[in-house]
Amino acid sequence: MVKTQGRRGEVASEIYSNVPGRFAAGMKLLALPQESDTQRKELEVEDLWPHKGLLVLKFAGVDSISDAETLVGCELQVPRSQRSKLQAGWNYVSDLVGCSLLDHGRKIGRVEDVQFGAGEAPLLIVCDAASRLVEIPFAEAYLDSVDVESKQVRMNLPEGLLEVNAPLTAEEKQAQAQGARKKH
Repeated sequence: MVKTQGRRGEVASEIYSNVPGRFAAGMKLLALPQESDTQRKELEVEDLWPHKGLLVLKFAGVDSISDAETLVGCELQVPRSQRSKLQAGWNYVSDLVGCSLLDHGRKIGRVEDVQFGAGEAPLLIVCDAASRLVEIPFAEAYLDSVDVESKQVRMNLPEGLLEVNAPLTAEEKQAQAQGARKKH
C-alpha cells in the first residue's frame, strides 16, 4: 500500500494483478508488513474505487488516518484459497520468494524478495552463498523453468551478469572511496 487517502482510513494501493474485477467489497486480503518478523494481518474490503492509477481501499475496522498509516508499506496478498488459476507458465510473485535460484543448474542462492519498477522485468533479490544480495532480472529471456512445488527457479543467465550485479567488496569500496578523494 502506497499512502493514506482520505480521512476515514482509506489507503491507496498499486495493484499488480491483471485479473479484471479481482478485488471486491467483502473479500478478505492479507496485509504483509515490510518487517519480516511481523505477522500478516487479515483485512476485509469494505469499499474500493480507482483513483489516479491506484486503487483506493477502505477496510472494515480501519477508520482513521492513524489506522491507515499502519498499513502503508504493507504488501497486499490474496489468500491462497481465493487465488485465480493461472495460465501455464505464469506464477504468483509470492510463490517465488523462498525459492532456490539456479543458474545453468548451479545454485546461486535464495529469492528473498521481488521488486517492481526498476525496468521491464521485475528484479529477484537473491541472497547468495556469501550472504550478499544480488539483483537478478526475472526476464523471460533468461528463465528456464519455475517449479513452485520444489521451490526452484531455474535460469540461464548471461555470462557476467552475477558479477555486474554483485555488491562491492570492502576492498572495492575502499578503492572507490580513495579514487573519489583523489578527484577532489
